[in-house]
Amino acid sequence: MELLKQLSDSAIKSTDTRFLRYMYHLIPWENRMTAIVGPRGVGKTTLLLQYIKLHLSTKDALYVSAESIYFANHTLFDTAMRFSQYGGRHLFIDEVHKYKGWATELKMIYDNLPSLQVVFTGSSVLDIYKGTADLSRRVLVYQMQGLSFREFLNMRFGTDVPAYSLQQIVDHEVVLPQQIEHPLALFDEYIHHGYYPFFNDYGYEMRLGQIVSMTLETDIPQYANYSIAVSTKLKELMQVIADSVPFKPNMSTIATAVKVDRNKLPDYFDLMGRAGLISLLREPTKGVRVLGKVEKVYLDNTNLAFALTTSEPDKGNLRETFFFNQMRVNHSVFNSPVSDFLIDGRTFEIGGRNKGQKQIAEAEDGYVVKDGIETGFGNVVPLWCFGMNY
Repeated sequence: MELLKQLSDSAIKSTDTRFLRYMYHLIPWENRMTAIVGPRGVGKTTLLLQYIKLHLSTKDALYVSAESIYFANHTLFDTAMRFSQYGGRHLFIDEVHKYKGWATELKMIYDNLPSLQVVFTGSSVLDIYKGTADLSRRVLVYQMQGLSFREFLNMRFGTDVPAYSLQQIVDHEVVLPQQIEHPLALFDEYIHHGYYPFFNDYGYEMRLGQIVSMTLETDIPQYANYSIAVSTKLKELMQVIADSVPFKPNMSTIATAVKVDRNKLPDYFDLMGRAGLISLLREPTKGVRVLGKVEKVYLDNTNLAFALTTSEPDKGNLRETFFFNQMRVNHSVFNSPVSDFLIDGRTFEIGGRNKGQKQIAEAEDGYVVKDGIETGFGNVVPLWCFGMNY
């Protein structure tokens, strides 16, 4: 326990608190048990350490990583019980999916240590969703994704640009601070390498490739009990998707290209989507519980396009990927029957600075979202503004 406490205190002390992610203010930190899940590399570990450093006493809080060698000879429950006996009140567990049987022991902690609050993270959304079945009545689950364009600007310049609602965005109310006078060059930078908080690190695209490989080779196979051979097929499928997006999936054609059973492809697509590698744009449906048919497949974010594609990514694809990625956090985004996207009854057509009004002529509430312009007018809105939504 003493070693764990030393490691915890050291990690907390070295944590930078100058920039806080959007999720920081959305989580009810006082809840007895909370899960923060999301793709690898989006900053979940930092989020935990920042909260401890800013709001808790290190005497009451303990941060542990479930992949620590310490847990080769100790259990999560015993660790939590000892910490509680020493007066501990707040336990933070990182990478909990790396610990075998984590869901069962978290349930034991919740049921037997009522004075102990637990917050845990998982780099793989797959294992978290699988494990929370037994915890569904006990844990609140929060999904976290990468940086918005707004967060990228704040992190890069130390500014405090607020988030804007969709209504404020289409009403042209987005205002940037004076030091960010012209956003287009910065927007291009973000599209290339600004989605993950480590965008300033050397070898950014190489790290993205490693994240994709770990997800396909470890996370998904472990969750679905897939063999190494299936893992190889998933990597081939990922490359096909990266070179083709956005596209309407033709399962027979894709199955032939990757040489897999077409009946298994929908499951593969679903798993890759939940793992944060791709996004599935569906048709709108009237039934609340019914998921619409997949209309298009996108990469999860624009940075993946530059890390994975074998040629220069198409600008039109990047524009649509960015819009879908940024707006899905706070809204249900669907395929539009007459244009590109449908959000809360609003139709959005995405294009370059010369995009016209033709596609939305019959839309009841339509907007043209243009790349390459700094300001908008009427129903024409700059694409970069939609990166201010979270």
